[in-house]
Amino acid sequence: MYQGLIPGHPPGLSVLFFTELWERFSYYGMRAILVLYMTASLANGGLGFSVEKSSEIYGNYTASVYLVSIFGGLLADHFLGPRRAILIGGIIIALGHFTMAFPSTYAFFTGLVLIVMGTGFLKPNISTMVGKLYPPGDPRRDSGFSIFYMGINIGATLAPFACGYLAQSDHFKGVLKSFGLSPELSWHFGFAAAGVGMCLGLFHLLIQYKILDAVGERSGKTEESSQEPAAKIKLTVDEWKKLGAIACLFVFNVLFWSIFEQGGSSLNLFAERLTNNTFLGFKFEASYLQSLQAADVIILAPIFSYIWIKLGTKAPSSPAKFALGLMFLGLGIAFMVPAAMLTAQGKVSPLFLVAVYFTETLGELCLSPVGLSTVTKLAPRAFQSLTMGAWFISTAIGNKLAGHYSGHFKEDPQSMIFLFGAMALAALSASAVLALLTPSIKKLMGDVK
Repeated sequence: MYQGLIPGHPPGLSVLFFTELWERFSYYGMRAILVLYMTASLANGGLGFSVEKSSEIYGNYTASVYLVSIFGGLLADHFLGPRRAILIGGIIIALGHFTMAFPSTYAFFTGLVLIVMGTGFLKPNISTMVGKLYPPGDPRRDSGFSIFYMGINIGATLAPFACGYLAQSDHFKGVLKSFGLSPELSWHFGFAAAGVGMCLGLFHLLIQYKILDAVGERSGKTEESSQEPAAKIKLTVDEWKKLGAIACLFVFNVLFWSIFEQGGSSLNLFAERLTNNTFLGFKFEASYLQSLQAADVIILAPIFSYIWIKLGTKAPSSPAKFALGLMFLGLGIAFMVPAAMLTAQGKVSPLFLVAVYFTETLGELCLSPVGLSTVTKLAPRAFQSLTMGAWFISTAIGNKLAGHYSGHFKEDPQSMIFLFGAMALAALSASAVLALLTPSIKKLMGDVK
């Protein structure tokens, strides 16, 4: 019998771990070059869009990826089941990436739409299935989500190197030229590589598909679910209170992602235009820096997982972890204020971005996997995938705001000081407010810690 590759956890966790790893490879590989491609000139193979227009498209795209998750969750709850929804979503995502491999504006936007649709099926349901691997009250749940989150970031670490190299490097452009192809097509090879990553994820899912039999059916087929149609199920008072707790955390989750997602937009542009991208005398592509946060997660996720298990019942509550996440986020983005000041003298060291991404990752690990785990614990059983989809709406709004804020990015030091300073102040203030609200939110959560 297959025991899985992650000791101490259900075998299904390793299946979902590797499936999500390759799906995130596809997503973050394309994300690393998306804004850079849109802002690149037509002569360099890009679309020649302004920063404002590119940021709005980026924000709309990343927001839509999360927004359609509510429909993917709804379809999985009532018709498809999470396992089948994941498979369908992965196929559509792969088609989207390969569509973007064609050099036309029409193919570019069509590919974005397909990726949005596919991710809506896959994203909420794979998180729901991780939660279903553990019985209620299982202390391994937060640890399992941290490990799952580490898998996400292995894919996200590798992707910018692979896709960034193909899209931007002079070496690969030289390879294309040697084969008689236009070097400006390099961007589209980067998009195609993201599609290959999704295909690897689908292959792994299919060969281990049966392992997920017990957790991948729709709610109406499980023994624990009510036999009534989901639409007729009435929630208890405790369930409504738990939904209220989710709503409180929802607001702070919006703020977190509106700042954190600057990584793929304004900070990516800062890396491209205002950073001295060299290491030990070797030049590297700006898109490679998109691997930093994911690499930090790989290093730190096992540490956080160990800390939460070691602390046990003494661990901070979920709202307290959220407050810590916002605090680290504010401290991280604050590093951009002195970086912006120094741009008046020329390009700055990439160490500023290294510091930003590392500190923000501390916040991410306090908030993001804990948020996913908390929602699966608080969500009414009959609406688990739907509730997870609704949770991703907060991330969608945050991503939309991130694109809007990034649209104000200018290479003027004073503008950048105001932009990044305001973000730091907002995050640190929200952290303080949430710390004060934590006792009230804990009461709404009832027996859930």
